[in-house]
Amino acid sequence: MDFTASAAQLLNIKADSLILPTGPQLKDSADALDKSLDGAISSLIKAGDFSGNSGETLVMHIPGASGKRIILLGTEGANSQQQQIKVIDAGAAALLKTPSVKAVWVGEGLADDSEWQAGIVARSIQAASYQYAPAPKGIAKTKAQKLKSVTYWAPTRTDLSAAKKGLAYGSAVGNGMNVARQLGNLPANICTPDYLATQAKALAKGQAKFTTSVLSEADMKKLKMGSLLSVSAGSDVPAKMIVMKYQGTKASVKPIVLVGKAVTFDSGGISLKPGNGMDEMKYDMCGGASVIGVFNALIENQLPINVVGIVPATENMPNGHATKPGDVVTSMSGQTIEVLNTDAEGRLILCDALTYAGRFKPDTVIDIATLTGAVIGALGKVTAGLLANDDELAEQLLSSGTRSGDRAWRLPLFEEYDELLKSNFADIANIGGPQAGTITAACFLARFTKKYKWAHLDVAGTAWVSGAAKGSTGRPVPILMDYLRSKAG
Repeated sequence: MDFTASAAQLLNIKADSLILPTGPQLKDSADALDKSLDGAISSLIKAGDFSGNSGETLVMHIPGASGKRIILLGTEGANSQQQQIKVIDAGAAALLKTPSVKAVWVGEGLADDSEWQAGIVARSIQAASYQYAPAPKGIAKTKAQKLKSVTYWAPTRTDLSAAKKGLAYGSAVGNGMNVARQLGNLPANICTPDYLATQAKALAKGQAKFTTSVLSEADMKKLKMGSLLSVSAGSDVPAKMIVMKYQGTKASVKPIVLVGKAVTFDSGGISLKPGNGMDEMKYDMCGGASVIGVFNALIENQLPINVVGIVPATENMPNGHATKPGDVVTSMSGQTIEVLNTDAEGRLILCDALTYAGRFKPDTVIDIATLTGAVIGALGKVTAGLLANDDELAEQLLSSGTRSGDRAWRLPLFEEYDELLKSNFADIANIGGPQAGTITAACFLARFTKKYKWAHLDVAGTAWVSGAAKGSTGRPVPILMDYLRSKAG
């Protein structure tokens, strides 16, 4: 999809759809447009056909202009960034329901920050245009419907310059979300650890700033990643450790490392999950998918920053070689782990990946994982759980969540919770009992992150939706990209 910005006369821009954000009181461009149409818009408001309330949409056809329409987009009451994002999402959805090929989005009447607003517009339209590809050939890109181009209209030259930056960034984030969604939505018999590795390698082809390497199980054995390999032991499909490197600035700048859990199917292992809803365990790799989506966006947006992505990928299956409850395994760090529940496997692959992350001498490490059902009980499907060993890092991520609309909520890492992980037979148990499951899972990971600044995003509640609309969401690509952009300067 082609995104451009313009400050030309609004009615002179060739398009078949115009998205007009407005409240019940017409102002500025909305008022001028209404006058040029002999009061057609204000007549609809007076008649009660359009109230202008937040997120309301109404498609009106322009009198005397065959095939041309205005999509009225209600803004009344949309005072926060989260509310404004919902308004823009509603406008994007309404636009893509029309047969429009070329559209104009009026960048007025909603948010004052043109760069931010243009970015959300591009992201929302890209995300709304996603279509699942059942037989993909490589990483699927956004498949636009009939819509080919969107012009973001800016009221001033200053707004125009800001909008161009926002459109480029937002389009890249939207595409990155769609890459993550496509990988997440694929069935587990297609999206295996080897498939993920192949897609990560394909992403690096022809890229001067980006490389991908893949560690085999033999490589991991040499590195003494006994914890990760204890999870893959029950599967006939070998595990892979995918390592991606994006160098957008000088090599001396310490990288930010993103570690994404990618259990391509989680049966629970010997601690077998209930059958109801087990099909959704193909989404247990959405943390890893989001990291690949972020790298897709980094390549497209060319951010001046160094980022390393580590994606430990495996299945969790219950064959005769599978790890059993009560087994003790040794992690790459040398710490021993009593595996009390094989369905708490995400932390077992992440701990070795987090230890491996230390070799890159990182500025910061952030892991992303669909780690616990407990986070859904605590926060529902609205926000991700955030835990960190550094207050400044936590605040930066919370701010990025607010700006991007991909919000997180911080939970504590008190010592009292860590004590629940005590084991009589190893340095640490892999579960801490029925209480505070999200926190004790993060306390487990914190044992392996003491040498650097670290944050953990538990996205089990936000990475996908269930029911009739079942599918991957592409989160937390937006919060991660906003954070990286803020660090890039």
